[in-house]
Amino acid sequence: MSHNELVLRAKRWLKAIGCRVVISEMASEAGETPDAIGWRYGESILVECKTSRKDFFFDMKKVWRRNGYGMGGWRFYMCEPDLIMPEDVPVGWGLIYTGRPIKIVVGPKGNCSWGRPPFKSNLRRENLLLISALSRINKKNNAS
Repeated sequence: MSHNELVLRAKRWLKAIGCRVVISEMASEAGETPDAIGWRYGESILVECKTSRKDFFFDMKKVWRRNGYGMGGWRFYMCEPDLIMPEDVPVGWGLIYTGRPIKIVVGPKGNCSWGRPPFKSNLRRENLLLISALSRINKKNNAS
């Protein structure tokens, strides 16, 4: 499965669990470019899509992963089954296997309230990403 296919599945999953706003792979001034991030009930849910173990281990070296102050109050890795093993997943992160149906292997189950998120998300970065998305919409609306 390609990275683009995983990102599409991540977006669909975020919408299916109730995220009203979903953004994927959008560069902004935030510095961090999530594969997919959505918001529901005032909380952010980040999904990083991985097609190789090498990419997964490289991702964990990013500064916002090491200091724990990146985007997403809830954070998940998404991959094909058995690419990333549950014991590989950092504390607080979830793991989602693609397939029919998509399965949360590590992390909260279901699609309702999961309680308090394990991470304090970087609201400044999230706001920069949302402002960038809104400004792009505004440019399109004003261009006509």
